[in-house]
Amino acid sequence: MIIKTVKDAATATADIKSGMTLLVGGFGLCGIPENCINAMVAMGINNLTCVSNNAGIDDFGLGLLLQNKQVKKMISSYVGENAEFERQMLSGELQVDLIPQGTLATRCMMSGYGIPFFPTPAGVGTEVAEGKQIINWKGRDYLMEEAFDADFAIVKAWKGDTTGNLIFRATARNFNPLMAMAGKITIAEVEHLVQPGELDPNEIHVPGIYVHRIFQGANYEKRIEQLTSRKRL
Repeated sequence: MIIKTVKDAATATADIKSGMTLLVGGFGLCGIPENCINAMVAMGINNLTCVSNNAGIDDFGLGLLLQNKQVKKMISSYVGENAEFERQMLSGELQVDLIPQGTLATRCMMSGYGIPFFPTPAGVGTEVAEGKQIINWKGRDYLMEEAFDADFAIVKAWKGDTTGNLIFRATARNFNPLMAMAGKITIAEVEHLVQPGELDPNEIHVPGIYVHRIFQGANYEKRIEQLTSRKRL
């Protein structure tokens, strides 16, 4: 049995270098690897290419890396609530590839499957198609989209065991499972780390074969982007 546990986020991310490409799980602020992001901020690495649905908010999540100008390029489907992301994109300081959300998810999935490219009708006739090969199949145009070639995938799960099996909870089961499959090296931080055999096999979302390092995270904030409520009737 291969034990994949490491001490903490700093240990798990120690060999991430400037200029690398990272798949970063999460949707909005849900299911983001808070500990690993904070560790990379402290490391001071830069020129990163980050693949993530969005980029957190100004002072949390990937927004912290953006604040420090540690990200060279974002590949995302949503600018979201991050004003600094928007500012850097409009000023030309940050390279941004905005792609359809389904295409982003499928590019992750294809990476995990080992399929280098795939056709999709999404984006044909728009800016998304610029510079990409278009093929016609049975009278319909398709873009040829490439799978990601990422150095690391960094995800956050609710539970995991020491062999890397992962369970995600509720909405945190978004891009995380697909990205966990897609990195050359996958790092998982979890809220609860248990021993092999303690997880119900029928509930496992990502098998441990895809995970290389795992640790129990700490001090999760689990922020909400916009909290709205209504008066009780």
